[in-house]
This record gives sequence, structure tokens and C-alpha cells, in this order.
Amino acid sequence: MTMPQQPQVNVNISQPPLPPQQPPVRQSNLRTKRSLLKYMLLGLITLGIYDIWQMSEVGETLNLIATRRDGKRTMHYCLMFFLVGWLTLGIGWLVWFHKLSSRIGTEQAARGLPVTVTAATYWLWNILGSLIIVGPFIYTYKLLHAMNDLCADYNVRG
Repeated sequence: MTMPQQPQVNVNISQPPLPPQQPPVRQSNLRTKRSLLKYMLLGLITLGIYDIWQMSEVGETLNLIATRRDGKRTMHYCLMFFLVGWLTLGIGWLVWFHKLSSRIGTEQAARGLPVTVTAATYWLWNILGSLIIVGPFIYTYKLLHAMNDLCADYNVRG
């Protein structure tokens, strides 16, 4: 009796092993250098174009940071500024900033950061504060710095 012969398998063991899987690397860090002075000066020089771009960037960055957690999307500022705000006779701007401020405050709380911007911040500083002229500037300062804090935290923790 003869035993059946086993088939031979050629294995190439000279290939280097695959590198271990690493978490995906973000392409770039989010901006953390927003300032009120730059917002105001470049807004004046560009006749408001920089202001529109900055608020668009704030909305898009907030979508990137917060959508994983809350599942919401903030409307693009250009759409709101050029179309919705005018069609709703300004009510669209009020609603957009209310929702943006509320979402920033919620994300700050979820990340364990001090909550500096909420919907109340918008209504008290930007709307009522306009009676003392400096209120909207204080609100914008708080908004830009809250976004700087969120972006810095996102750059570290994702």
C-alpha cells in the first residue's frame, strides 16, 4: 500500500510583513487664529466679503466638528446671507445665529470646555447689546474665540 502524495505549496516568505494599521491622519489642522480685529479690519477693506467668508468657514468648521455627535448640519452662510435672510426679511439671520450659537455651546459642553457661547449670548449681546453699540462686537469676539477653542480641542482629540 502506498500513501497518496501531498500536494506541494510554494509559499513566498521573503515578503516583508504588512505594517500595522494606524488611525487615519487628518490632512490639516483646523484654524485657531480667528480674531475680532482681523475680522473687522479685513471686513472693512474687502467691503464685507471677508466677513461672509469667515462666517461661512465658522459654519463649515462647526459642521465638521459637531455633526458626528449631534447629527445636525448648519446651513451654509452664503445661502443664508444671499437668499434666505432676504426672503424672510431678516428672520433667517436671527434663526441662523441662534442655532449656530446654541450648537457651539452644546459642543463646548460635550467636550468639557467652558461654555462661553449659547443662544442667550446671541440674544443678549448681539441683539440687546446693539443698544449700547458694543454688544455685537462682544458677541463676535466670543463667537470667534469659542470656535478657536473648539478647533484647538478638535486638533488634539479629534
